[in-house]
Amino acid sequence: MQSKRSVIKREAWAAGTMIVLGLGAIAQASTYTIGSLARMGPGMFPAILGVLLVLLGLVIARTAYSPLAAEEDAEGIPPPEWRGWGCIIGGLMAFILIGKFGGLVPATFALVFISAMGDRQHTVRSAALLAVGVTLLG
Repeated sequence: MQSKRSVIKREAWAAGTMIVLGLGAIAQASTYTIGSLARMGPGMFPAILGVLLVLLGLVIARTAYSPLAAEEDAEGIPPPEWRGWGCIIGGLMAFILIGKFGGLVPATFALVFISAMGDRQHTVRSAALLAVGVTLLG
């Protein structure tokens, strides 16, 4: 069981991480030409992304310390889905390796198939059908 304080602390860490990443993106974008909205330079996208990350971090920080967050019960937070995380990361790794040596088609199939197996509702057959469909559409 997690305490309310640990939930707030976790959300504060998430907010801080988002803000730091956003500020880093803005700092990196400032080394490029920003340009204008009519003629965007290479630094425009990272600058906009950085601002959005900072704003998102501020929203997360605000919700972490809101009165509503203090009233929520921490018992409702489910444990992490390690199977899903593992399959998604494994799918990405398979995509990188198979894509480098085997090409885009088998890499796409492997990515979708392995990632779909992270969902407990998918069977091997349904994951294979989904992978075939996405590969054909791609």
